[in-house]
Amino acid sequence: MSERLALVTGGNGGIGTEICKALAGKGLRVVTTCVDPERENIREWQAQLREEGIEVNWVACNVADYEACVEMANHVEQEFGAVDVLVNAAGITRDAFLHKMDPDNWQAVLSVDLNSVFHVTRQFVGPMRDRGYGRIVNISSVNGQSGQFGQTNYSAAKAGIHGFTMALAKESAGKGISVNTVSPGYVRTSMTDAIPEKVREAIISQIPAGRMAEAEEIARVVAFLAEEETGYINGANIPVNGALFCSF
Repeated sequence: MSERLALVTGGNGGIGTEICKALAGKGLRVVTTCVDPERENIREWQAQLREEGIEVNWVACNVADYEACVEMANHVEQEFGAVDVLVNAAGITRDAFLHKMDPDNWQAVLSVDLNSVFHVTRQFVGPMRDRGYGRIVNISSVNGQSGQFGQTNYSAAKAGIHGFTMALAKESAGKGISVNTVSPGYVRTSMTDAIPEKVREAIISQIPAGRMAEAEEIARVVAFLAEEETGYINGANIPVNGALFCSF
């Protein structure tokens, strides 16, 4: 797979970084998207990975904007080549109980977390079909399966992601493309580390595994689904949640 190219949206986040590292470790060339290179310190992030011996390129793109994704796809193809592996990992939260939720915060989460999956995938699935090969992995959440207080927007978006996955898998399986969802539970990142200790302990007490996941554990599943040999896994939703939510 050394010549294959992977694109990861939101790859400079906590989970996204580990996904980029895992894919690079499999021998893929990796490109990530970011919205604001300066504000996100993307060059410093890239340099830190280089110190670890990992090369990840980047392209600026607001994945909530369809036309920006058209431009991004053209840029990626011209500079790096055809995308064989796509990981839709970009996401945000804007939590509030529904009776208090601002419409802008509903739209923001749906735009970044769900609409972006269409915006980005739309650019690359056609060429994948033409070449007869592709691996698409969409990052959802346990809360898209079980729901969560204060997250009607986030839960709706994450549930929608797997509906997208299942339909696109049916459309694409005959063209050599697999489309799967990975649904993490609670993951130890800088964001969850910032949660007050008592709240964090209450969350962990609900997880049968007795701990949050490490971002690397999510990334390993993504990298597995990105392999050439795993193409018959298609339309699946892989939970990585420490038995927090189990479905038949």
